[in-house]
Amino acid sequence: VQLQESGPGLVKPSQTLSLTCTVSGGSITANYYIWSWIRQPPGKGLEWMGAITSRGSTTYNSSLKRRASISRDTSKNQFTLQLSSVTPEDTAVYVCARGVGSNWDDYDYRGQGTQVTVSS
Repeated sequence: VQLQESGPGLVKPSQTLSLTCTVSGGSITANYYIWSWIRQPPGKGLEWMGAITSRGSTTYNSSLKRRASISRDTSKNQFTLQLSSVTPEDTAVYVCARGVGSNWDDYDYRGQGTQVTVSS
């Protein structure tokens, strides 16, 4: 299974960030897997942001105050993160992965990550 993040590397404050994770080698609708978005700000630890299950149910980290939304396109085997009202504090490496948790050991597959900078 391979995951690849895509999206803009630079976003302006107050805009909505949109990132897509393309999965190959396995279906996002198969079995009971959970597909997550995680981020790591510079010099800080992992932050699990939210996830979508193989059945399409979603769950989010409450610390994001409802700014995050995850959806999927099963025809393309992709799932997407949208983060609204971004600020410079949202600058981080964003990673999509299979699994859920606060440590990299909780994920069996993950993308290489994509740097997102929030700046005017």
